[in-house]
Amino acid sequence: MFRDRTDAARQLAAHLEKYKGKSPLVLGVPRGGVVVAAILARELDGDLDVILTRKLRSPGNPELAMGSIDENGDIYLNESVVSVLRVGKETIEEERRQQLAVIRTRAECYRRIYPKIPLESRRVIITDDGIATGATMRVAIQSVRAARPKSVAVALPVGPPDSVMELEGMVDEVVCLYRPFDFMAVGQFYTMFDQVEDRDVEDILRRFAKMRVASRFR
Repeated sequence: MFRDRTDAARQLAAHLEKYKGKSPLVLGVPRGGVVVAAILARELDGDLDVILTRKLRSPGNPELAMGSIDENGDIYLNESVVSVLRVGKETIEEERRQQLAVIRTRAECYRRIYPKIPLESRRVIITDDGIATGATMRVAIQSVRAARPKSVAVALPVGPPDSVMELEGMVDEVVCLYRPFDFMAVGQFYTMFDQVEDRDVEDILRRFAKMRVASRFR
């Protein structure tokens, strides 16, 4: 479906034209989502920021999300996974502490470069390079909603139908270009799906930080 994240973002931007000229705030989920968000922000004449979330890993199967956590420490739990795996409260709390520490380390690094933009009364678009279970996106939506934005949209290149459908009940709009029933992993729908590193995100934030400063003197 997509050559790379740049191609996916440009295709997404074409479906979000109505936000152009309305100063949307595009929030990228690190790390791959920030690459997508940067292009959307540029194409839609909007602002860029990051939304910091982490997956809560299931014991014995770290690729399976039993939930997710945001920058404030608030969590979303996939109750069905927690129930089937019989995950105890102590295990959940330990994983919460570990992932919150990662978020705070990342936030300290990112926010030195790029101060957080207030969300209140903004048209917010949350994006990533795709979702699987949607756990991190759900907690991102919770976090954004708590900040009282004017509206919240989710923009995705790809995601499984059931996960995307669940998100539709949480926001004002979901734009997802491809909802395959044979979904196994986000990367299967990209020709190039290279790992995005923290330094790549930092470079993007530095670039947009300079643009923010320049815009103040126009």
